[in-house]
Amino acid sequence: MPLLGCIADDFTGATDLANTLVKGGMTAVQVIGVPTGPLPEADAVIVALKSRTAPVREAVAESLAACEALLAAGARQIFFKYCSTFDSTDEGNIGPVADALVRRLDCGFALANPAFPTNGRTIYQGHLFVGGALLNESGMENHPLTPMRDANLVRVLSRQTDGTVGLVPFAVVEQGAAAIRRAMTGLKEGGRRYAIVDAVTDAHLLAIGEAAAKHALITGGSGVAMGLPGNFRAAGLLPERGAAASELPPAQGYAAVLAGSCSRATLGQIGYARDHAHTLELDVLATPDVAALQRQALDWAADKLGEAPVVIAASAPPERVAALQARLGRDKAGALVEDTLAGIAEALVARGVGRLVVAGGETSGAVVSRLGVRSLRIGAEIDPGVPWTYAEVPGLHLALKSGNFGARDFFLKAFGQ
Repeated sequence: MPLLGCIADDFTGATDLANTLVKGGMTAVQVIGVPTGPLPEADAVIVALKSRTAPVREAVAESLAACEALLAAGARQIFFKYCSTFDSTDEGNIGPVADALVRRLDCGFALANPAFPTNGRTIYQGHLFVGGALLNESGMENHPLTPMRDANLVRVLSRQTDGTVGLVPFAVVEQGAAAIRRAMTGLKEGGRRYAIVDAVTDAHLLAIGEAAAKHALITGGSGVAMGLPGNFRAAGLLPERGAAASELPPAQGYAAVLAGSCSRATLGQIGYARDHAHTLELDVLATPDVAALQRQALDWAADKLGEAPVVIAASAPPERVAALQARLGRDKAGALVEDTLAGIAEALVARGVGRLVVAGGETSGAVVSRLGVRSLRIGAEIDPGVPWTYAEVPGLHLALKSGNFGARDFFLKAFGQ
């Protein structure tokens, strides 16, 4: 039975969390969608949903169904995972899903911490920073689906929940796990439902994880999960596994990259790839037709598949995304990109691609669904937050990359280029 049961609001976030747990010595399996049968054997099972931008009622229902499956399998603690940039507008799903889980688990309280210092996401006095910039000045204010225009997470979460939100500030977090635990207990006894917890370093995240060892529910990004394997190990529930936790079958087949994210990081990675790999940038605004875009991509890739990756991108800078959304509407514009890249992925795998990197949470969800992937075994990390995974069906190595993650050379680094 799993020790930790996790619910992730998108597919790349699920692999990010799984990667953190594997590095901590837990075996981890990512399940695609709400489980309908027995769960795979692993120390941690992460249910990956496509609920970040789904209608609120749908996101809540799927998250509760996933929670029920994890509890039925014996999970001792539930983790609700969302993005390290807290991708959820005032009408978004983080608050409503967390509220539903708090009620289901009858715990009355949960911490909220999306910090990931290794990738530049830190929280100070309740404000989320991306690198040296406040969240709302980091480029996330231009996100096509979840524009973030307030960096104060206490305010953001308060607008999404019918509960109240407090803060465990930096000065308390600096004092360690015992002080954090006392502060959270005080907030709960004072009627707060959530606590935004500051974190600027990995040491802070480890202390927060230790402080939450007995919490029924933890919410946040993958960073705050760093301390959880140690909790299970200290309780005598988790054996030492070492590198065996991340072992995958040998990689085979051609290499390819599909990018749908419009984040600054992904756009930079595409720019680097132009100079170092076969790269095709699809102009979705000029050709808003799924079949035509797919033909263009597959004809272009026909004589280029091999050990070195081909890179096919449907990403675009903010002004072109805005123009496409103005023409088609937000949902249809997003579906156009997702359907295009999912169909290209299906055709590339049929042509012998066995190693595939996908950039963007919504794109990853579309690709994995089209390929019929039901679960992923988590392997070694490529860059912080992004591991290789293995889908036994269809026998494919996948790296599902959050749009904001990865070094500039990520698309080549993933394949040892």
